[in-house]
Amino acid sequence: MMMKIEKRQLGKSGLEVSALGMGCMNLSFGTGKAVDTEDGIRTIHAAFEKGITFFDTAEAYGPFTNELLVGEALQPFRKDVIIATKFGMISKTGINSRPKHIRKVVEESLQRLRTDYIDLYYQHRVDPHVPIEEVAGTLKELIWEGKIRHYGLSEAGAETIRKAHGIHPVAAVQNQYSIWTREPEEKVLPVCEELGIGFVPWGPLGTGFLTGNITADTKFDSATDLRANFPRFTTEAMKANMPVVDMLRQIATAKDAKPVQVALAWLMAQKPWIVPIPGMDRIEYIEDNLRSIDVELTAEDLSEIDRKMAKILVQGARLDEGLLSMSED
Repeated sequence: MMMKIEKRQLGKSGLEVSALGMGCMNLSFGTGKAVDTEDGIRTIHAAFEKGITFFDTAEAYGPFTNELLVGEALQPFRKDVIIATKFGMISKTGINSRPKHIRKVVEESLQRLRTDYIDLYYQHRVDPHVPIEEVAGTLKELIWEGKIRHYGLSEAGAETIRKAHGIHPVAAVQNQYSIWTREPEEKVLPVCEELGIGFVPWGPLGTGFLTGNITADTKFDSATDLRANFPRFTTEAMKANMPVVDMLRQIATAKDAKPVQVALAWLMAQKPWIVPIPGMDRIEYIEDNLRSIDVELTAEDLSEIDRKMAKILVQGARLDEGLLSMSED
């Protein structure tokens, strides 16, 4: 039986989702070896049974294998869940948001996801060669046709968001955001608030670092783990950044919680239209993450976190140069 947890509205889009979503990427790609299909399905089913209704994937994860997994796992509950996927960033073909390509790949994602509509369809990265107005116009047509119900942008800057929204309302923006990655606060979050757009932080746990399970000696396999190439995950940077985890542990102890729960609660405390999507590639992570919904951070707690973070100089870029080059400010 599915449990009920707090729901949140993604801005003014009318899209209601569980207060915490599930990032499905890690089941297939990005932070280690892919799990086998049966384990992946069990994990997604466990998340649904515990009340999560918002599942995030992309054609690029695998590529393609994660959409296949998510589609198979969620088919029995399709009407009860919100599926978000993304187009336009496959490593072999590069960024491509030409209208003809969007129309091709949406059909392919629909087939892999075993559905006749996608709840939330993100442009995975902004295409510098295709005007965003043209992209938004194509997505608007797909909404009219019933192929997708809402659209969003990922790693987009404030100007792009505003231009796209002028063609058809953007439902959600998915940029990297966490207690140690604060760039969206300057321009992107204010424009989302102004326009009534939901915000979905990816990497809300610092790609695993904020869980407290990573040490300065942790090694990442360059063949299966993207973090092996991230400047923030060198041995030197991780050692220098440990005070961030120490701070989270201090707050967590006072709240009878865990660092992972404080990190997620901090995000949810920023705005009521923010919905984090932590990666959950093990069933035991699901309950730990969901407990963050009940962790109450007061205004004093949030001020204390800000004061302590202001004294910590986070070392290392959040992504490698190649990925950063695809992201807007």
